[in-house]
Amino acid sequence: MNIEMWIRALKAARAGADVSQEALAAAIRWSPSTVAAIETGRRRPTMEFAVAADQALGTGGLLASLLSENEARGGPSWFESWPGEEERAVRLCYFEPCLVPGLLQTEEYARAVVSAGGLYRSDRVEHLVSLRMSRQRLLHRSDPPECVFVIDESALHRPVGGRAVMDRQLGSLLEAVELPQVRLHVLPLGVGAHASMGGGFVLAQLSGDDRLLCLDNAARGQIADYPEWIGLVQRKWEHLLGEALSESASIELINKLKVTS
Repeated sequence: MNIEMWIRALKAARAGADVSQEALAAAIRWSPSTVAAIETGRRRPTMEFAVAADQALGTGGLLASLLSENEARGGPSWFESWPGEEERAVRLCYFEPCLVPGLLQTEEYARAVVSAGGLYRSDRVEHLVSLRMSRQRLLHRSDPPECVFVIDESALHRPVGGRAVMDRQLGSLLEAVELPQVRLHVLPLGVGAHASMGGGFVLAQLSGDDRLLCLDNAARGQIADYPEWIGLVQRKWEHLLGEALSESASIELINKLKVTS
């Protein structure tokens, strides 16, 4: 799908409904700066945005339908804009309760994750793995964002792809923490109940005061800039970071698991 055509469709729908950018932003509970960024092509639209805009502008699902055409050719449509937001971020905070975060996955670990359950054809699996690997370039660029990861200890015990694959994944984590902009903390099993048992998330701090939230679930995820959501997840993040092991203790645990895996 041509994103420029989608933007023209959005602008035409907004003009036809006599709705300003500010009024649309208020109606769908996104910030005016986000609406402006999408209409100027600086930020890719998400399915969440398209569905909300369809409802606000009375377009009968047109915007969502046009956007969904791209999903078969790329990654999930809701996620399509996220790599660009990662690239723009100055700080990224990741929490993963079940697996190693995508930015830190080895290729064989990622392939095992994407192919689990046989949900995708082999060519689709390879495409999604390639997209995931390409995102990792931001960790090695000249001006990388600060990246802080909190990983639940259970993810480090699960032998994704088998013991050998997991052993190499643990070794890759130990290499990643050598990067000056990467901090990694393990949330130990002994913590028990914690503030984000419902799922993982990423908080992105962009330039200025802009912040974005990326959520994922079993059906589809979403990218949002709702202040109340971001405030809640920020409090969850602070709780998780407070419960997690220190960097040195986390590295010690990973080394121990690697030896015994």
